Amino acid sequence: MHHTNSRTLFERAERVIPGGVNSPVRAFKSVGGNPIFISRGEGAYLYDVDGNRYIDCIGSWGPLILGHAPEIVTKAIESQLSSGTTYGAPTELEVELAELVCEIMPSIEMLRMVSSGTEATMSAIRVTRGYTGKKLIVKFEGNYHGHADFLLAKAGSGVATLGLPECAGVPEAVTADTITLRYNDAESVLSLFKSHGESIACVIVEPVAGNMGCVVGSTNFLQTLRDCCTQWGAVLIFDEVMSGFRVSLGGAQQLLNITPDMTTLGKIAGGGLPLGIYGGRREIMETVAPLGPVYQAGTLSGNPIAVIAGLNVLQYLKANADTIYPKLAALGDLCAAGLREKAKARNIPVIVNNCGSMVTCFFTSASEVTDYTSAKSCDTAQFGMWFRQMLESGIYWPPSQFEAAFLSVAMTERDIHKIIQSSDESFSRL
Repeated sequence: MHHTNSRTLFERAERVIPGGVNSPVRAFKSVGGNPIFISRGEGAYLYDVDGNRYIDCIGSWGPLILGHAPEIVTKAIESQLSSGTTYGAPTELEVELAELVCEIMPSIEMLRMVSSGTEATMSAIRVTRGYTGKKLIVKFEGNYHGHADFLLAKAGSGVATLGLPECAGVPEAVTADTITLRYNDAESVLSLFKSHGESIACVIVEPVAGNMGCVVGSTNFLQTLRDCCTQWGAVLIFDEVMSGFRVSLGGAQQLLNITPDMTTLGKIAGGGLPLGIYGGRREIMETVAPLGPVYQAGTLSGNPIAVIAGLNVLQYLKANADTIYPKLAALGDLCAAGLREKAKARNIPVIVNNCGSMVTCFFTSASEVTDYTSAKSCDTAQFGMWFRQMLESGIYWPPSQFEAAFLSVAMTERDIHKIIQSSDESFSRL
């Protein structure tokens, strides 16, 4: 494969955009080489500006559960375009989307739309502090909840990928009320609530983490969070920006059968366009202005183009849930088993975690990856070499050891076998 046009574009980008990218994880800093520039996406495939085709295992980091440019989305957007792109006023579409989300996720009785996952988590936490009158936030190592200042303490995602100890520009005072515990460690949660339970406004967690790679929250861990929050009057927030509508129609809370007080959503909810949602119990959400004293606003919130895209995707997922989710799970399991088998045959130590269509290949000799410490034991240099070989063979895997891959229903078993075969060739060169 040649990447001449991508290289030229990257040189131009570096002069006008920090690092040449508009989101750090798009940079290939941790894996070596330069990012590829995309010209179009179609179904399960991406095409770059040099004409190379890739099987897309990123899916725009989660939203493209149906693959690129599905007709139900493109037609819906076209139908809305002629009526305008934004009004800054209410529409019937946003009511329909809100009703549908509340129907799919019964823990959400009331919600507010925003334009990104970061906005959703930032707003949800402000609401919990307003609702409880308390100030402490509890989060977990390796969980990334967007880039709001107070949530960047020991965050996963690009923070982990770039090996940043902490984020510059965030004063210590801002994160002083953020307590970070070990993921999947129920004992540390019990101990913290015993000593500080009276002051905890909320616990925010990715029930299925995707930002230190795919790591599933254990039932014991998540149930402990639920019990402690109930006992001490704290609000339990499930950050389902990635897992919502993906690991099952009703998200991780349906799959794992644990009910949070609040949920944040994004990615699939916008059908590939920028849209985020935060919602939960009615009495909590009634503290949001103009009903209550907690202020949150956004001119482009509930943007009709994003809303119509999300609405059509969610309607389609709901109508076809019986076929879509088993297919996604089968593709994810097939991919994970294939990666495991090929690595073992080539004597490369890896752990492959997956939760349905979220998959991560951890280059580690650890016995399992269940938290940030075990994820950080990975050989990132080895991952980088493997990633580059995969890219050259036409597989666009996430350019980070600490980001989950996302498969789509546009993929076929043939695509998965191609991923597995390419991984074998890549393992063999290590």
